[in-house]
Amino acid sequence: MTAGDGGSVEELDALSTEELRERAFHRAEDKRDLRFFWDLVTHLRGASDLSENDGSGGGLGETVTGALELVTELLGRHDGSLEPLLRARYIDYLRTS
Repeated sequence: MTAGDGGSVEELDALSTEELRERAFHRAEDKRDLRFFWDLVTHLRGASDLSENDGSGGGLGETVTGALELVTELLGRHDGSLEPLLRARYIDYLRTS
């Protein structure tokens, strides 16, 4: 892999979901990419609770640290059924960002 290249789909697909998550989160954190974290939040169960009261992003906040904490909390709640979706999202992000 070279700088700016997340690797081939085959290389990335061979990694564990945890390794993909760590790489994608690290890249998004370095780039201060709140959009990446918000995209994940919209796919995770429990995210609807965030905007129930006022239609906003709730606890997502405007900082990468806040977004990272929220996504990590929501990931801890999911039952594994979203793993294929999350893996695809991580791989896509690593390939295109």
